Amino acid sequence: MRLLSGAALNTMNGPGRPKILLIEDETKTARAIISGLKTEGFVVSLASTGEEGFFQLNSESFDVIILDWMLPGRSGLEVLKTLRARGSKTPVLLLTARDALEDRVTGLDGGADDYLVKPFALAELAARLRALLRRATADPAKEERQTRWRVADLEVDLSLRRVTRAQRVVDLTPREFDLLIQLLINTGRIVSRETLAREVWQEVRRATPLDNVIDVHVAHLRRKIDDGFASRLIHTVRGVGLVLREEFDT
Repeated sequence: MRLLSGAALNTMNGPGRPKILLIEDETKTARAIISGLKTEGFVVSLASTGEEGFFQLNSESFDVIILDWMLPGRSGLEVLKTLRARGSKTPVLLLTARDALEDRVTGLDGGADDYLVKPFALAELAARLRALLRRATADPAKEERQTRWRVADLEVDLSLRRVTRAQRVVDLTPREFDLLIQLLINTGRIVSRETLAREVWQEVRRATPLDNVIDVHVAHLRRKIDDGFASRLIHTVRGVGLVLREEFDT
């Protein structure tokens, strides 16, 4: 079975859908990703080497790049560093079998926006792509100017660092407040522990002890925000991260 070219896929999927460039040399993996993402509404173009990827990036624009680390010839990490050196701002999700902490740090420091370890669920890949797309199209200036946030009956005033739920004041520690803000600015989107470690604790090297600290703060925050209310706002997505959205107990 021959994999379809990017042009053929674009024709099949139609206009107006997110355009993904997949740079992956393993045929079986590429076929599965293309098939899965097509059903999720993405338009996928395929390059099997870094050189092919550069050629396609020079000839058309893409919304997100899925980049395999282990490519023939030039590695995915080399491709990534070259892209960033050229000034490319296109979000890159690095796909790899390397799961050591040092590898994740190397990939993120090399310019990756996200990191997914093989084997993975296609549903998670699609969710991470949607998160990257939302992040890329967000207006950072608007988020920075916004001083008041509201989700369901939860209200947060950034200027006063005041939190209320159903008009009842919620007393948070500074760390709990910063954690809540990260969830608020990503309302409805999954926030990974890597992101929390980087944005709230200012730690690039996420480790098990820090994960334990994050879990303790999340537990305290969840108790203060959700206990005693008919709907819950803070949810754990097992193995992925946290999400802030309103859900009623059934």
